[in-house]
Amino acid sequence: MKIILTLILIIIIILIYKAYKNTKDVTINKITVANQPNNLKQSLSILHLSDIHVEHISITPEQLATKLKNESFDIIALTGDFLDRKRSIPKLAPYLDVLQHLHPKYGIYAVFGNHDYVLHDTDLHELKMLLETYGCHVLQNASETITINESKVNIIGIDDYSTNRSNIPLAFQHVKNGTNIILTHDPTVVLDMDSYKFDYLMAGHFHGGQICYPKAYHLAKMGKLARQHIIKGLHKQNDMPYYISEGLGQTGLNIRIGSRPEITFHRITTQSESSL
Repeated sequence: MKIILTLILIIIIILIYKAYKNTKDVTINKITVANQPNNLKQSLSILHLSDIHVEHISITPEQLATKLKNESFDIIALTGDFLDRKRSIPKLAPYLDVLQHLHPKYGIYAVFGNHDYVLHDTDLHELKMLLETYGCHVLQNASETITINESKVNIIGIDDYSTNRSNIPLAFQHVKNGTNIILTHDPTVVLDMDSYKFDYLMAGHFHGGQICYPKAYHLAKMGKLARQHIIKGLHKQNDMPYYISEGLGQTGLNIRIGSRPEITFHRITTQSESSL
C-alpha cells in the first residue's frame, strides 16, 4: 500500500511539474481578418496581450522582448488583468518598459479587467498612472480616433463586463465614421452589442480554460459564452469577428493543462474615406 501511495505521489508531482512547464510554452498566433472588399483594403497590424497577471507569469520581460524583437505592428492592445495586488504594481513596470521600447506607430491602448478592479481606488489610480507613464492610453468606456493613411480607426475601450462596469453607449459616445476596433476584457459583452457595430473585438478573461479536463467546465459560472465553451480563438457575433486570447499569465495556480500562454498578432483591414 505504501508503495502504491508513493507511486501516486510521484505521478502527481510529475503532472504538476509538467503543468507548470506548460506556462513557459508561449504560443504565438497570427490572425488575419479581412472585413472589407479587396479594392478597399488597408492593413492594420496589432500586437495583443491579455491577462498578464504579474503574480503568476512564467515569462520574464527579457524573454518577452526576445519574442517580439523581429515583429512589426502598428498598435499594441492590452486587454486587462494586469495584477490584483498593490505590491505587484512595480513588477508590471519592466513589462511595460519592453512594450514602450517597441515604439508602435500609433500607440498602446489598454483596458482594465476584473482582477485589476480588486484593487482599492487609490491603488487602481496608481496602476493607471503607471500605465500612462509608459505611454498607454487607458480607455474606460471611452474611445480615441486615429488616422492611418486615409482611414479613420476608432479604438474603443469597453470597461469590464464581468464586474458590471461596461457602459457601451458611453464607450461609443464620441465614435466617428470609420473602422471600429473594440478592446475589452470579458468577451461576453458581445452578446449585448446587437445595436453597435464593430469591425473587430479583442478580449481575454478565460485563459483558454487554463485547466481543461478535457473541457473547461469550471468556467460555466463565468457567463453565457463560457457555457457555450466559447473561451478562446476567433469567433463571430452577428457576423462581426471577435478574438479571445488565452492570456499571457495565469491566475490561482501557476499551471496550465490543455491551454498555453499566448501572444497574438492581428492583421485586419480598415475602411478608406471613400468607402464610408
